[in-house]
Amino acid sequence: MRKQPSPEPVAVVIDSIERVEKGAGCYRRSLPAVGPVSAWVVDMDPGSEWPYVDHHDEMGEQVYIASGELIEGERRYQAGQYIVFGPNSSHRPRTDTGVRLIGFNLLGRLLR
Repeated sequence: MRKQPSPEPVAVVIDSIERVEKGAGCYRRSLPAVGPVSAWVVDMDPGSEWPYVDHHDEMGEQVYIASGELIEGERRYQAGQYIVFGPNSSHRPRTDTGVRLIGFNLLGRLLR
């Protein structure tokens, strides 16, 4: 049996996607994704803090620091680092220098 060709890939320029302000100096862009995955980019201006505590379900969250520095509590994460926030975790990111991060969430509600 011959396998059907996959559809054409979707390619986007991140900065062309509409950004939504989540709080002072904090912006989110939703990225295209396939299946039960949410993918997004967050840009935070220097000196900003995410406007609320980010709570995760049993699937947690994964974040790649594309540029800048992210601060979580007393820990500082640099560009090139990948962070895994475990199941049922919570955090409130901030930055002194500004940061761009790319994040992924598995949508646990859809996996059941």
